[in-house]
Amino acid sequence: MMHRVKLLDSLKNILEKSPRVRVFIIGRAHIRAEVENRLRGQVMSLCVGSNKDDITGYLRVRLDEDESPEAMDESLAAEILEKIPEKMSEMYVGR
Repeated sequence: MMHRVKLLDSLKNILEKSPRVRVFIIGRAHIRAEVENRLRGQVMSLCVGSNKDDITGYLRVRLDEDESPEAMDESLAAEILEKIPEKMSEMYVGR
């Protein structure tokens, strides 16, 4: 958290000294309030959600490319394909 505070304070200083500079930030929803607070008046945020089908498709490809397929049984693969897309939290884009 301390590194994030320093980063956001540095970005704020840059934005104040160079108003034509634009910064693109992407992060998890739980830091949105902190980013908006530290960059008050200099941030516009946009929520973007993850598409469950896209995540599942990506995971299938990665599982198929696994170089050690014997390390995972079908039950574990099925659990990965079920749980990870469920747990994906909303992300947002700040700019």
